[in-house]
Order: sequence, then structure tokens, then C-alpha cells
Amino acid sequence: MGEVLIVDAVRSPVGRRNGKLKDIHPVNLAAKVLRAAAERAGLPPARVDHILMGCVGQAGEQSLNIARNSALVADFPLDVPAVTLDFQCGSSQEAINVGTSLIRAGDADVVIAAGIESLTRVPLGSSARQGPGEPFPPELRARFNLVHQGLSAEMIASEWGLTREELDAYGLRSHRLAGQATEEGRFVREIVPIEVGADGEPELFSRDEGIRADTSLEKLATLEPSFKEGGLITAGSSSQISDGAAAVVLASEPAARELGLTARARVAATAAVGDDPVMMLTAPIPATRKLLKKAGLRLDERPPSRSQRSEDHGHVAARAGAPRWALRSADHVLRRWPGAGHADRKGVGALLSF
Repeated sequence: MGEVLIVDAVRSPVGRRNGKLKDIHPVNLAAKVLRAAAERAGLPPARVDHILMGCVGQAGEQSLNIARNSALVADFPLDVPAVTLDFQCGSSQEAINVGTSLIRAGDADVVIAAGIESLTRVPLGSSARQGPGEPFPPELRARFNLVHQGLSAEMIASEWGLTREELDAYGLRSHRLAGQATEEGRFVREIVPIEVGADGEPELFSRDEGIRADTSLEKLATLEPSFKEGGLITAGSSSQISDGAAAVVLASEPAARELGLTARARVAATAAVGDDPVMMLTAPIPATRKLLKKAGLRLDERPPSRSQRSEDHGHVAARAGAPRWALRSADHVLRRWPGAGHADRKGVGALLSF
């Protein structure tokens, strides 16, 4: 089984709901990052064997295989296949996992794994509301008291004894580290500037909109609970409703050598798990444990002359903040990559070695 290399990774800047990216069709937004991924890597589009794109809201403008539609707009050759994956919040990272598996199995040499979500234009829950019917039959609801993620976060906070002050502090730290990373230019290489604006006044959008580095514990303390009366979770400790797209170029070692591609990292291991569908936000904990076990590593370990990055990003501070093992996992990432935790992921993982 050969190595799978990460050749390049690009993304759009993250836009707030009704923000800078609100007028861009999600197919066009995804096409921009697909095109940029190939160009920046020096990869001829004709050499791409497969495009895999994660997307949760497969309705309206994001329906009918947005991966394929985006590849066509990006002017990839007609014979390059593309498929859209729905693994909920882990969709785009699962695209990396599947792409890695294709390369390891010898079924592909070069894969672009991507993700797209425009929550301004295709609001959260659109794919469930479009009908006919609803996705949870009585038999499923009889087994599980299914709730939305905000209430899951409240349940986690209550079960593990987290306080509002702890969650606010974790949210504050996330915003400040993301702001620090922005000011230090850590995101410049990966961001694909997007031309936005109307009425003949275009601008180049190149900086994430949702980071509030100037917030404070005092400001966060004034926010009302978002999901239930008397709750602990607020907008300050929840992931933002955002618009954005990203793409990662994966290649086998022989293909990278042949095409003269420079590897930025290798995929050491991948993992995905299912977990409690009610307390759903805890899934990255067993996923991270499974990932480290597959790689034969501990959280604080690194192989000689290499470093690891365990992907464990959060919907809300409650999930990353408890139990303490999860907090230690998140801190392990944040100490090395400020701003890394300011994102949106689920129970999947990829362990990278640089």
C-alpha cells in the first residue's frame, strides 16, 4: 500500500450569512476553488482521476450533484468524474478519506477532495424540508429522541458539568487564536481571493468574515442563550452560519514524481465512526481515539522528524470542552496551529504527517 500525499490545499475565505459571498452561486464558488487547487499545485486537470465533494445541503442550487456541476464550470475535461458526498458535518473530510482509499487501492492516482456549503443561499435543513415527507420515520423516532445540534450541545454541557463561563472562555480563545493566525498571515497561502460586489464596484474578498478577535468575556457574557431558555450555548460559543468552499489535492507518490508535484504532507491514517445520534457532537472523541490507534500513536507523540495534526474541530465549545480528554486534544492542535479549531467538522479524522 503506497503513500498518499497531500499536494496542495486551498479554500475560499469564509463568509458570514448574507455577507460577502451571498451573491455567488455555490456551483461557481466551488468551481473557483477546484480550478485554483489544480493551478496552484501545477496539476493538469486532465490528470485528475476523480473529484469528491462534500455537501450537506443538497437542495436547490446545491442539488443534482454539485460536484459534477462545479467541475464543468471549472472547465475540467468532460471525462473527469465527480461525485457529491453527504456525511453531514464530516462530508468534506470524508471526501479526503474516500479519496485516500481510492489511491491506496490503486483505483486512482490523483484525486481532488473538496467541500462546499452556502448557508446563505441554501439554508441549513433545506434538504430535509424540500420533501416529499420527512427523513425520520416513526420507527427511528421511537428509538431515539432526535434533536438538533444546539440542543445536543446543551445536553453535553449539562451532562459533563460545564459552566457558561468555561464555554465563553473557550469561544473567546478560539476567536482570538483565529485572529492571531490571520494577522500572522497563516491563512494567506490557502485562501483563494474571490471577486465580490455588485453595481459595478467589485472588490477582492480575501479575509474571513466571522472572526471576532476583538470580543471579550464581558461582551460574550451579554449574549442570550441560542437554543433554549436558561441554556449555556450562545452565538459566541457556536459555529457561525457560513458560506465557503475548499479543495485538497491528493496524489500517489509515483504520480507526484511523474507530474513534478511537491508534497506538503502525507496521510498517515484515516478513520470514521458512528456515535450516539442524540449526543452527536461527541463523535470526534472516539474518531480521534480510533485514528491514533490505527496510526500507533498517542496524542502527544510524533514519529521521528515528523509532526502530526489530528483534525478535531468543533460545532460548539461544549463539544470540544468536555470531557477533558477532548479539551486536551483540541489544545494539542491549537498550540501548534492557532486558528485551527475555528471551524466546523464531525466524527471523522485524517492524521497528517508533515
